[in-house]
Formats: sequence, structure tokens, C-alpha cells
Amino acid sequence: MNDFSRLGLRPELIDSATAQGFAQMTPVQAQTLPAILAGTDVLAQAETGSGKTAAFGFGLLNRLIATDNTPQALILCPTRELADQVSQALRQFAAPIGNVKLMTLCGGSPMRAQINSLARPPHIVVGTPGRVLAHLRRASLSAPALQTLVLDEADRMLDMGFIADIQAIVDHLPADRQTLLFSATWPDAVREISPRLQRDPAHITATTDDTPTRRISEIFHRVDDRDKLAVLERVLADARRRQTGFMQALVFCNRRETVDRVAEHLTRRGVAALALHGDRDQRERDEVLLRFANQSCAVLVATDVAARGLDIPALPLVVSVDLAGDVATHTHRIGRTGRAGESGRAVSLATPGEGDRAERIAAEGGFRLNWSRWPESGGQAGAKPPMATLVIQGGRRDKLRPGDILGALTGDGGLSGADVGKIDIADTRSYVAIARAEARPARDRLRKAGIKKKRFRVAILAD
Repeated sequence: MNDFSRLGLRPELIDSATAQGFAQMTPVQAQTLPAILAGTDVLAQAETGSGKTAAFGFGLLNRLIATDNTPQALILCPTRELADQVSQALRQFAAPIGNVKLMTLCGGSPMRAQINSLARPPHIVVGTPGRVLAHLRRASLSAPALQTLVLDEADRMLDMGFIADIQAIVDHLPADRQTLLFSATWPDAVREISPRLQRDPAHITATTDDTPTRRISEIFHRVDDRDKLAVLERVLADARRRQTGFMQALVFCNRRETVDRVAEHLTRRGVAALALHGDRDQRERDEVLLRFANQSCAVLVATDVAARGLDIPALPLVVSVDLAGDVATHTHRIGRTGRAGESGRAVSLATPGEGDRAERIAAEGGFRLNWSRWPESGGQAGAKPPMATLVIQGGRRDKLRPGDILGALTGDGGLSGADVGKIDIADTRSYVAIARAEARPARDRLRKAGIKKKRFRVAILAD
């Protein structure tokens, strides 16, 4: 017996859970499966490795009718690798049921072979948005009786620019389906798309017993103007020592001139820093924001107005090189850290003459002012970002879609999907984040092979 036996699952799935060694449900399974089995739409925040595949897998398999040879469930994934992992897991879960046909539809595989396989419709389709949409438009895939739509890692799919494809896919599906949306984070894009895809979803945040206390740690340093750049370096180096893996930081300044000076100083010191303020033209601002969002930049130095619209779900550090002018601005700044259930650190540098303003901000903000000594010197303030950004001189006007770019990069022995990050498509340009070590091979591949049998100019945006 295990926890799954209490849910009213079909006996084959209880046997499957036992065979998989699932002694008890994970938090995400315990919190989502009752709603899924009740037929309710679900919007769930759940990390990779949380057991979410079993949650939606057991849910859709419980209502599957093996004798009905028509697609009954569709799972959309951001990459071919994730689609393959999900497919493998679902095949294992479905084994005790028997005669369940599952098909994986992703770019990089021959279209004709997929069309031939779809002549015998599968019960379950797992795929990437671009290729699934292509088959729906060709009518090689039809799903008039689809019961369940799953968006796995929805935040990453939206990051990669698949929102239009997802909406187009939904137009081909029955309105009375169940829609399950799983996302590691809940950025604005996920919250905005949910009402378009779901009906009164159950909002579930999977928690664990060992979840640490989440908080923003606020620190103030008294610093003379002439010492601010040196102290900023120490703050960044100290944060890097605390952080496992790549660390990003947002640095606020009150004046555009200060933004440029700070960004230039950090760049000279080997930190991948970019400046953002109103004197930059729109394309420059857009490129800076997307490079920070896709982890091609370590430190973004910005004015308050220019940083609006920035959506980074897990930013560990915010630094105010210039003290905020009021509590509202200060609150807005520190609100950029400690998101998505993560802990955050906010550091403010105040000159000796700004002590009263700091006290007023603390009093109005309802927190205790924590004056602290500067961090010890030593260590590097920054490291090379894990990603680099390719810019492709073609966009929506050239009818390019994220799936086209992803397929050109990963098809026929190309890059792994894990090396491809966020994809942004504008009217005349497209941007794709690539694992830094693979940026040059990716650029050369696109230059040589093209996209959709068409050549485009491709370059790497300089650090």
C-alpha cells in the first residue's frame, strides 16, 4: 500500500506507482493530484525534480480509454530533451495498463516519418510547440476528443517565445478540455496566459517540509562618494561567495551619468555589466533587458525608471549605489529580490550626510535599519555569464518562429536543447541565448545552414 492507493486511482496505476518505487507522494503530487483527478484545471508552481511528471501523468492516464484510438492527452514541453524525458516516464507509468500508444513530436526529426506514424493516432502526444502546431495545421494531427492539455515548464516555454504557438495550438483543441499548467516560477507572463487557457484553475504552490525561511536581508553601509565603486566591488564579491552557481545583480543609481560610470568601471574590472537608462535608444534598451533576462549579463546597472518591466524571478542581490529618494522607490528596488520564494539580499550605500534619510526610509517602510561594516576585500566581483546572445537579422516579418530557430540549432546532430535558452523574436531581429561555450559553433551553424532554407546574418552580441 502507498499514498496513491487513497486517491481512487485505477488499480493499474497503483501497481505502477508501486513498481516505480513511489512509497509516498511528494508534496506536489499530494497537492495537485486530488484536483487533477476531479477534473479541475490546475496552475501549479513546482520545480524540476518535484515529481510533477507523475502528478499530471497519473492524472491523465487515470481517465485514458485505451480502446479509443484518438489523442486524449497533449503535453507541451520547451525542449526535445524534456519531451523525451516526459515520454519515457509516461511509458513506464502506462505499462500496466497496456496498449497505450504515445508519440513524441519534436523538431529535428523528419516530418514525413512523423506524419506516417500519426496515421495510427496515438493516445498521448508529447512535443514541442512548434512541431505540434505544424502537424495540427497540416491536419496530420487532430484532437477533437482531447481530454487533457499539459504545459510543462510553462515559464521556460514563454521565455523562449512560444506564447503565440501555444495560443494557436489551443485554437485547434476542444474548449471543454482540462488544462494543467506547471511552472517553476510564476512570472507575469504565466499569470497573464492562464486565464486565456484555463477555467477557474486551482492555484497550487508545492511546498516541502524543509523549505527555509524566505526573507529579504537588508543591509546599509555608510560610504563616502569617492569609495562607492570600491565598496560595490566588495559587495558583489561577497555575494558571489555566498551564491552557488552564476549570480546576477541589479544595481540602482539615481542619475544616468552615474549609471554609465558604474557600468564602465565594472566592465574594466572584468564584470559582465550593462547600463540601462533613458538616453539609450529603444533597441539598445530592449537588447540590454533581454541579455540580462537570458543570463548573458551578470550585472545590470540602471535608473529606477529604466528598470521597470524587468522580470527576473530569482534575483539574489539588489544594490543601491545611490540611496533611494523615498520609501516607495526603496521598496520598489528591494522588491526585485526575494522573489519566487527565494531569499534575497538588498544592500544600500548611504553617504554620512544621508543618515537621516535612511532612518526615515526605515521608519516609513516598517523595518529596522541595519548599519553594517563593508565586506572584506578579496575575491572577484563577477564571472563570465553562462550564456551568450546571438542576434539574427530576421524576425517576425520574415515569418521566423522560435521553433524554427530551435530546430535549426538542434536538428541533425546539432546543439543539445539544453544549450539553447531564451528566444526573443522582434519584427526584424531575433535573439537567442546559447551556452557560452557553444555560441561560436551555434553562430557558424546558423550562418552555414540557415533557417527554413534561408540565410540570415548572425552575430554574437559583445560583452
